[in-house]
Amino acid sequence: MRHRLAHRKLNRDSAGRKALLRGLATQLVEHGTLVTTVERAKELRKVVEPLVALARVDSVTNRRSAAATLYSKKSVGDLFTKVAPANAERKGGYTRILKLGFRPGDNARRALIEFVEPKAIKAEVEAVNA
Repeated sequence: MRHRLAHRKLNRDSAGRKALLRGLATQLVEHGTLVTTVERAKELRKVVEPLVALARVDSVTNRRSAAATLYSKKSVGDLFTKVAPANAERKGGYTRILKLGFRPGDNARRALIEFVEPKAIKAEVEAVNA
């Protein structure tokens, strides 16, 4: 039975799992897409979606709450200036997971997780990187 099981353990203790998901969330916000395993992507969704919902209202309190989860100031800025405005009209479901097949080394299931409205985010990222 699956009663009261809130999350996947990802073969880590709670601190390692929290650090992993914070790092993945930071990378997803900064780059717009991320290739990882299916299990990590599904858990990452539970971290990123509330952050985007929080960022839709730009306030000091919300920025500090997001900064408590994300690792870099740049990612907090990107979340509030690029990601949230691109998803302002959506009521939820800000990310999508696309399955990519199996990783060659250990045969793990790979997935691409990205924001549903990536065009605005990718245009901003490419303009900064160019």
